[in-house]
Amino acid sequence: MFKKKQKKIEYDTTNKKAVLKCSICNGEQVAGFKDLDTGHFDEIMLIRNAADLDAFMEMYDVATISKEY
Repeated sequence: MFKKKQKKIEYDTTNKKAVLKCSICNGEQVAGFKDLDTGHFDEIMLIRNAADLDAFMEMYDVATISKEY
């Protein structure tokens, strides 16, 4: 009936960018943040459908997300 308002989680926008890692073999997708200096990827959430991706983007206040294979 009443939805809880999700809090926006902050992340370092100057050193990290939102990335969707996609597997070529099985189509698995994982959303997270990639460090621009070191290239290290922090996995945050498994994406099963469009609703999961929307939830991730809303939770972290991300406007665009790039795909990497």
